Amino acid sequence: MLAPKKKHQPFYILLLLILAGEAVFILPFVLARIFRPTVLDLFQLTNFELGACFSIYGIVAFVSYPLGGTLADKFQPRILLTAGLLLTALGGLVYATFPSYTLLKVLYGYWGFTTIFLFWAAMIKATRVWGGASKQGIAYGLLDGGRGLVAAAFGSLGVFIFSLFIISEISVATISERKEAFRYVILISSAIIASVGVLIYLFLKPQQNDVVSEVRKNRKEVIGLYKTALKLPSVWLLMVIILCAYVGYKVTDVFSLYANEVMLFNEIDSAQVGAFMLYIRPVVGVGIGLLADRTKASFLMLIGFVIIFIGAMLFASGIIGPNMSVLFFVSLVITATGVYAYRTLYFAAMREGKIPLAITGTAVGLMSLVGYTPDIFAGPVMGYLLDTYPGETGHQYVFVMLGIFSLIGLIASVSYYRIAKRN
Repeated sequence: MLAPKKKHQPFYILLLLILAGEAVFILPFVLARIFRPTVLDLFQLTNFELGACFSIYGIVAFVSYPLGGTLADKFQPRILLTAGLLLTALGGLVYATFPSYTLLKVLYGYWGFTTIFLFWAAMIKATRVWGGASKQGIAYGLLDGGRGLVAAAFGSLGVFIFSLFIISEISVATISERKEAFRYVILISSAIIASVGVLIYLFLKPQQNDVVSEVRKNRKEVIGLYKTALKLPSVWLLMVIILCAYVGYKVTDVFSLYANEVMLFNEIDSAQVGAFMLYIRPVVGVGIGLLADRTKASFLMLIGFVIIFIGAMLFASGIIGPNMSVLFFVSLVITATGVYAYRTLYFAAMREGKIPLAITGTAVGLMSLVGYTPDIFAGPVMGYLLDTYPGETGHQYVFVMLGIFSLIGLIASVSYYRIAKRN
């Protein structure tokens, strides 16, 4: 008897995942990335203190990755994604009160739970199922590229709202005027995130029944899921690759601050730099996704770390100053291209590493457990460097750190490419 032909999942499923996949991170990360000088000033934080908030998030996420991965192998994504979005949006109401540093750390820990334990692995697994056997590269390319476009749209909207509610010139605006303007940015973002949660609940119909039932039937013991994943060398190498690439992603948090402190842009112009950077992400994501399906994601990972290293060394060299805006933007594009390429590549490469579909959630949880530890250490380290060595020097040290991690990632990528080539 012939097996029934698999029905390809509709494109709107991926669109929903794209929309949800970035909306959930707007409050904890995207606003701080685009408005970093503003956030530091209005919340009365140092770079190290903001990094400590990210670190609290990372510690909660560290625990949540493996637990959330197993959860994603047991339950349909609709409920998990909806809950993650609505609860994250709820945290925005607290954020909009400009809480104390202590409460802000609690809030970031809360967001670590809502965005990772409930949301992350469920989104990655749903995307892998949508991509099927032949479209992993384009699935993750469209996911991250689309997420970049959503982030850029949020960024542009945020900059517009912020400038709209600043009555006087930004250079002479009072702190109360700037707080009120940024409060509107937070509240409108929260409302949109909650609305996306409702859309997910209404329209993300169960599409993964077969996969979930297979996991429930054949892998009842959680320990069995972990043992199977940990026996795969590809899982261990992807842990290292994700870690090194994610350091690059965390470094993108300082581009708007670089524009403000080194290039001497004002708050709105530096925020526009942060928003501009996000528009690079969809172009890179889709382009790399198409290439990954026609070549090998494992090979493209080699190229990605080389590009990151080049961009990092341009910034670390100290040659980019206030009168070199063209070189600043060229270097920004180079670095962002390498960094954003990995947002597509490391999950698209799972199939080349022979990671079974049935343990995708668990494998993603384990890889994320190590790979996203920069959420714990990168923020405080960058904050320490930027506060201890003010101005351009601190930024140079940050990019030297990025160069070191890109070299480590390159070595791991060579090993992964060899495994993929054998497979």
